[in-house]
Amino acid sequence: MLIGIDDTDSPAGMCTTYLGAVLARRLIREHMRVREARLVRLNPNVTFKTRGNAAVALDVDGDPEKGFALACRIVEELADFSCEKTNPGVVVVESRLDPAFYQKAVTDFCEIGEATELLERSGARYRGWKNRRGLVGATAAVASFLPDKTFEVLAYREPDRWGTPREVDKESLFAAEEATFPHTWDTVDLANQVVVCVPHTPDPVLFGIRGESPAWVMTARAFIESEKPALEQIWVTNQGTDAHLLPGACGHLSEGLSYRVRGTVTGRPATGAGGHVSFTISDKEREVRCMAYEPTKNFREIIRALVPGDEIIAVGSYKKESINLEKICLVVPARDIRIQAPFCTACNKRMTSAGKDKGYKCRKCGAHEKDPEVQEVPRTLSAGWYEVPPTARRHLAKPLCRGVPDGG
Repeated sequence: MLIGIDDTDSPAGMCTTYLGAVLARRLIREHMRVREARLVRLNPNVTFKTRGNAAVALDVDGDPEKGFALACRIVEELADFSCEKTNPGVVVVESRLDPAFYQKAVTDFCEIGEATELLERSGARYRGWKNRRGLVGATAAVASFLPDKTFEVLAYREPDRWGTPREVDKESLFAAEEATFPHTWDTVDLANQVVVCVPHTPDPVLFGIRGESPAWVMTARAFIESEKPALEQIWVTNQGTDAHLLPGACGHLSEGLSYRVRGTVTGRPATGAGGHVSFTISDKEREVRCMAYEPTKNFREIIRALVPGDEIIAVGSYKKESINLEKICLVVPARDIRIQAPFCTACNKRMTSAGKDKGYKCRKCGAHEKDPEVQEVPRTLSAGWYEVPPTARRHLAKPLCRGVPDGG
C-alpha cells in the first residue's frame, strides 16, 4: 500500500515529514515493512501553504486497513489542529494513482473536489479533517512519479527541545560541504558564509542534508556535530529537480505558475527600492518583467551585468506580472554598446544635445558635433547558466551542480 499524508504542520510547529517518520516506525513495530519514505514538494506558489508545501508518502507492505487506522491515529495525535491553516488529509491506496494528478499539483493548482473524485474512482481509503485541503497533497504524494529524484536525510529533535535554539556545530557543516559537494548541496552558502540546512522555525527538524544518493547524504551527515537527534529518516524526494517548471512565452503566463521563458533583454536592468533589480525581456511580440529580489544577494550582480540584446532563458515563478528569478541562462550575449554625448576637447567637458536631429553642442564654448560617441564595453558576463545562492534557493529548484537544466 501507499500511505499519503499532508497538511499536519503550522507556522508554530510540527512537520509533516516528522509525523511520517514516526508513522514509519510504528508501522514497523506492527510488523509491516516500509520500502520507501517519499517527500514530495508541490507548487511552491500555493498561497495557503504553511512553509515548503510538502506532502509525504510511505510505500508499505502490510494490511491497508490497519495502515489507514494507524495513519489517522497519528495525525490526530501529532497534527497542529489549533492552526486555522492546518487541514490534514490521509490517503491509503493499494497501487499508485494516476501521475497526472501529481503533475498538476506540482506545476499548477488542484481543488479538493478533484482529489476526492480521483480517490472515489480508485476505491481509496481516505479521510480529511476540517476543510480537508490536505487531501490534495496526500493524493498527489501517492500519485507521484519521479523520473528525476534526489535524497534528503532529516534529523529530528527531541520533543522537549522543540522551539529552543538548535545546537548544531557550524564548522562541521562547512566541513561536510567541503567533503561532499557537488554530490550534496545547500548545506551551507559559501559565498555568503551562512548555514542553509538548519531551520529557524519552531518545528521538530534539527537539520537536513540533500544529495544525489543515500550514501552521499549519509557521508555528509557523518561530519555533523549536534545535539542528539530523536530520530533520523532518509527521504526520496523531487527536491532539486525543477519538477515545478513549465515551458512559457512572454505574454502567455499564468499567475502562480513557474516557467522557463526565452526572450531578449530590452533595456538595462535597474535597481529599485530595497535593492531589488528588474528588467524586461521580449519575444518580439510581448514583454515580461523579470525580478531579482534582495534576498538573492550576489545573483543580482549577474543580473545587473545583462545588456540590451542579450538572449536569455529566464526561470522562475510568475507572480504579480513578474518572473521572480531562480536562475537564468545567457544564451547569446550581445555587444555592450554605450552611446553618449561627445567630449569637447577644448573645454574638457561633455557636450549636451542641441535639439532633435541637431547633434550636440558645448554649453561653454559653443562647439558643435553631429554624431554621438559610440563605445563598446568589454563584457564581464559570458554565455552560460547562473543561479541564486543556496540561501535563496527554493526546494524544487535544480542546482547547477546537478547539471544543465532541461531546455538550456
